Amino acid sequence: FAVLLTLVCVFYLSFSFVTRHYTNKAKERANGDTKVEQDYLDSLSNEKVWLGNYTLKQCREMEISLGLDLKGGMNVILEVSIPDVIKALADNKPDENFNQALATAAKQATNSQDDVITLFIKEYHRIAPDAKLSELFATQQLKDKVNQKSSDAEVEKVLRSEVKAAVENSYNVLRTRIDRFGVVQPNIQSLEDRMGRIMVELPGIKEPERVRKLLQGSANLEFWETYTAKEILPAMQSADSKLRAILSQETAADSTATNATADTIPAAKLAEATPAKKAVSVADSLAATLKGDAKDEKAGANMEEIKKQYPLLAVLQLNSSGQGPVIGYANYKDTADINRYLSMPEIQSELPKDLRLKWGVSPSEFDKKGQTFELYAIKSTERNGKAPLEGDVVTDAKDEFDQYSKPAVSMTMNSDGARRWAQLTKQNIGRSIAIVLDNYVYSAPNVNSEITGGRSQITGHFTPEQAKDLANVLKSGKMPAPAHIVQEDIVGPSLGQESINAGIFSFVVALILLMIYMCSMYGFIPGMVANCALFLNFFFTLGILSSFQAALTMSGIAGMVLSLGMAVDANVLIYE
Repeated sequence: FAVLLTLVCVFYLSFSFVTRHYTNKAKERANGDTKVEQDYLDSLSNEKVWLGNYTLKQCREMEISLGLDLKGGMNVILEVSIPDVIKALADNKPDENFNQALATAAKQATNSQDDVITLFIKEYHRIAPDAKLSELFATQQLKDKVNQKSSDAEVEKVLRSEVKAAVENSYNVLRTRIDRFGVVQPNIQSLEDRMGRIMVELPGIKEPERVRKLLQGSANLEFWETYTAKEILPAMQSADSKLRAILSQETAADSTATNATADTIPAAKLAEATPAKKAVSVADSLAATLKGDAKDEKAGANMEEIKKQYPLLAVLQLNSSGQGPVIGYANYKDTADINRYLSMPEIQSELPKDLRLKWGVSPSEFDKKGQTFELYAIKSTERNGKAPLEGDVVTDAKDEFDQYSKPAVSMTMNSDGARRWAQLTKQNIGRSIAIVLDNYVYSAPNVNSEITGGRSQITGHFTPEQAKDLANVLKSGKMPAPAHIVQEDIVGPSLGQESINAGIFSFVVALILLMIYMCSMYGFIPGMVANCALFLNFFFTLGILSSFQAALTMSGIAGMVLSLGMAVDANVLIYE
């Protein structure tokens, strides 16, 4: 048992040594340039660096993490607005008694042991003793759960279930946003309290204002029509030519035009280099030529020449098959440049006026390194620029298995949504409809036939986890439940480093004093036996904490110092 426990501890502690090795290596390469350091770590993020099975990203998740008090960062508690959820469930009824009761309940909740729902029901019954809750909540959103004959107890049960779902949806949206933000080892917890609160810990955050905007924005689920790549490719090639002219004018003052060399890649070849459904070639074969190899000066020079000739197509590899709504693929490092190019007024004039370009939320499944993202061509046909269908019409969504036992997602809409969904699918048979949340495309299923009745099944190459995530996304647009920051703490990294130094110093001093005490009290050899036991105790403690992916905090270090004293106490009793 002792040998097995030792091996387990060594295994889990090894991840911390692996990540430290690559972090030090990145710092050596960067020479103080934080961008170069981060780029190096990002390039290895999905590479298997340990035991032939674990990527650097997985190693960083498995290592002993530092709490905010040691590493610095941001601690935020958000509260989902439960009164807003209740209003949405009642279809924002103008009923005076309803609004007065809800406003009073929201005020009382801050100083009461009861939750908002309990306080609202009590207040509503006090103001309108003869009224039934079913009169308020027999709405389109709850038509399958509440009707005019439902008792108040049944309505209350439904309200609690829907509020809980709203908090879970907000949690899922926050988790996705934070994952996209790129924070290493974030801690997100849904606090099981009456206020619907969510705690978010973000170690190492240096842009708190950006985080506030990210966390408090309302989730906006939309269903968009799409173009096919074939319809957009000519416009993209025109945009590339226009961009080349713009950039050459900007550099004309301090550089001369460079003639195309014999080995320059023509635009047509550039487009053909990445077949549809083979985005992995972008990250491997084509990227080696287009990005340039740092060890090969000729490749680097060739890349510069290509970028001058095709500034957009050198970083955005077009989907030459022309099928589907994905018009191209790009490495995550190039997405900011592509966005900047495509937002230029001169480039916008080359593209269709109703074209909206949006990135996929996750890396392409064909790129094993997880660094290539897809760019979707969205068609905006509404005059007001809004999506033809939004998430408020979705009443339910769940992950399931289709007739071939493959993961799928089923979606149910209310009557208004069902009518508009039938019209939308009828107009887009054979084309894709993009499911967009927070301006990122989560899925773009193909429409095989008109879908009536408001019930749909979305199939594709899903894993069970992806199907569950998509179902959560669809549910997140079901209800407007904005989360507001109610508490915020920011810990600076300098204070964290001081805490680490103080903690290590106190630990070392305690350890040395204990070792001296044991050797002086019981003799050198028995004392050193006890001291070896202290080191084993510390080793096992760290190993087990690491296996639980626990975060090491200042109080945790104090606990370890205390555990050393307790371990010595056991030896003292034995020796005495």
